Amino acid sequence: MQAEQKKWMTITGWLLSGLVIAFMLMDLTMKFMALPIVISTTEDLGWQASSVTPLAITLTVCTALYAFPRTAVLGAILLTGYLGGAVATHVRIASPLFSHVLFGVYLGVLLWGGLYLRDPRVRALVPLR
Repeated sequence: MQAEQKKWMTITGWLLSGLVIAFMLMDLTMKFMALPIVISTTEDLGWQASSVTPLAITLTVCTALYAFPRTAVLGAILLTGYLGGAVATHVRIASPLFSHVLFGVYLGVLLWGGLYLRDPRVRALVPLR
């Protein structure tokens, strides 16, 4: 039996998820626009400039899946993988730990925290007691 969903949990969950979604929308928009800063940063990270559009498409699909309740868990899993790639990329080039390397971890915590609070099915799978 599922516990009753408290209103504050739903609101807080959607606020956290909204922050993640807003950041991802900003990121994918900048990638699709192929802004000069995006291209140069991508190359500084060791990626080819031609990878920006495929990354933007991947991020669009993952973010859309996360934004819709029916597919939110799949979206969260896929975004976690995407963020893991970002963390690995920053580790590889020895970026600063707290501002760059762990930024993907921070987003991942917000992503899963938001989903945990807004979806009682996730709480049933991972009960914190």
